[in-house]
Amino acid sequence: MVNDAPERREVESFLTLAEELHFGRTAERLHVSTAQVSQTIRKLERHVGVPLFARTSRRVELTPAGRRLLADLGPAWSAVEAAFGKAIEAGRGVTGTLRVAFGDAAGGQLLAGVAELFRRRQPGCRVEFREVRPAEVLPWLRDGEVDVVLAGLPLDGPGLVTGPVPVRELRFLAVAASHPFARRESVPAADLARLTVLRCALPDPWLDEHAPDAVTRPAAGLQELLTSAGAGEGVLPVGAHIRRYYPRPDLAYVPFGDAPRLEWGLVWRADATTARVRAFTDAAAELVREPA
Repeated sequence: MVNDAPERREVESFLTLAEELHFGRTAERLHVSTAQVSQTIRKLERHVGVPLFARTSRRVELTPAGRRLLADLGPAWSAVEAAFGKAIEAGRGVTGTLRVAFGDAAGGQLLAGVAELFRRRQPGCRVEFREVRPAEVLPWLRDGEVDVVLAGLPLDGPGLVTGPVPVRELRFLAVAASHPFARRESVPAADLARLTVLRCALPDPWLDEHAPDAVTRPAAGLQELLTSAGAGEGVLPVGAHIRRYYPRPDLAYVPFGDAPRLEWGLVWRADATTARVRAFTDAAAELVREPA
């Protein structure tokens, strides 16, 4: 065992200063004085024997040794904090607030059903619902705005975990009511190559393959995209639930004849896998059994 291992406040001060690169902001985040941060960092540098930060009157930068320590220490410290968090939750039971996000009415209804079962099992935990636009899904997860998101799969990103897949549905093409395709019984995926295809910011490998030139509207929500399709600005691939929840006289929904089913699942950050998240995803798996 290392006898002169740094103390917790030294590690927290180092990681916070490495992120902020400003002693004043670091002190504010840690609720201590700037002098205390400076003293703690000097103590840590004496422990390791080399400077970790280069300080000038205008800026603070990590030294090469500081960058190496940050690369090695950051993930390990996150794992330690997560482990303690799980232990604390296990002792207290599932309490607090779980923030879950959905993108449309069908997703909200599904999550409401999961939350009802979850609350019966965990009466000490509150569920808070958030509506998220496609472009906000990954930033919200990354920044901790929400704990769990119901999103189209695959949803790739560093450190993300995909849980139960409660929905597998047919794909449809939303077209203007006046569009020639509106009278078709089905649409082959190959026809997308000759159309102006609209899409949201979330990944979809199937759509990437069949409509590589699709027009992405990063900031658009579902209603904006449906309105654009109804106005004849392009066609919009959607899941089957859109027909039921968003019937519109300006749109027709035509099924694809040769497309794989669209999957929707629960996604969260691996380093934010709390007892609340586990209990909620367990409830989702039980409420909506996956097809055999």
